[in-house]
Amino acid sequence: MTETRIHTTDEQTRAPTPETQGESEAAQQRERDESQDVCPECGGSLAADEAHGETVCEDCGLVVAEDDIDRGPEWRAFDSSERDQKSRVGSPTTNLMHDKGLSTNIGWQDKDAYGNSLSSEQRKKMQRLRTWDERFRTRDHQERNLKQALGEIERMGSALGLSESVRETASVIYRRALEEDLLPGRSIEGVASAAVYAAARQAETPRSIDKVVTVSRIDEMEFKRTYRYVVRELGLEIEPADPESYVARFASDLGLSDEAERRARDLLRTGKEAQIHVGKSPVGLAAAAVYAAPLLCNEAVTQAEVSEVTDISEVTIRKRYKELLDASEQTA
Repeated sequence: MTETRIHTTDEQTRAPTPETQGESEAAQQRERDESQDVCPECGGSLAADEAHGETVCEDCGLVVAEDDIDRGPEWRAFDSSERDQKSRVGSPTTNLMHDKGLSTNIGWQDKDAYGNSLSSEQRKKMQRLRTWDERFRTRDHQERNLKQALGEIERMGSALGLSESVRETASVIYRRALEEDLLPGRSIEGVASAAVYAAARQAETPRSIDKVVTVSRIDEMEFKRTYRYVVRELGLEIEPADPESYVARFASDLGLSDEAERRARDLLRTGKEAQIHVGKSPVGLAAAAVYAAPLLCNEAVTQAEVSEVTDISEVTIRKRYKELLDASEQTA
């Protein structure tokens, strides 16, 4: 019998190392991922249909996968009250509350889980629990200070029509002022008003100083002094207010047309090109623009109406109005 010998190469006899095995597994995983990203029928891109829990092809409509995990609630709600009743989780943390919304809150309804009224003895017990719960929520003077200040920020933000994100920014500014010990010698209302004004400026939705002072509980001089102090000590980067940022609100309050609002913005842009905005109040320029633009568009508006809406005197409106028209004629 002849002896048969089988000759093998080094690559055939060499055992796979962990590095080569890992590379091959990674390549296979990439192939699987690439195959999952395209349609097996037409090669088109796939998209997830969360409403039906399916993965479908955007080109041919083939359902590639179904019965995906629905991470939303298993119930439906048609209004906010129904949503609050069915939801089993709490609200997210927020800087608008002194404890960021992480503490407990005992209701005031004096009813049990079935909606039945509590007895007199149980009502007294719940009242004592509410008292102690409130004491534990504000255990020191800083927490009491923060609770009062955030209430003021919420009140002023609502009165000024500021969004929740702006109020959140104002609460962060106040917390920084409290941490850096800027409160001694200044009122809580003053620092809270300065935080609201600075947050509105940073979000490019500014409000005039007169408006802020109107809803605040301090006078104008104290507000300006506190605002300058807070901005300087915290190093807040706040750019000068753009007059155009006031136009939309003023035009809405005056009931101006879209054409007049666009014309007012054009007047302000030409005025900035002519450098007439340097050293001028942005609110005054915006008031003059919303007065001049309707007149150029044959719409009726008086200086008294603009003055009432913008809190700018009629004398200032007339001066800035002439400056804007002169700048517009020079560039025309």
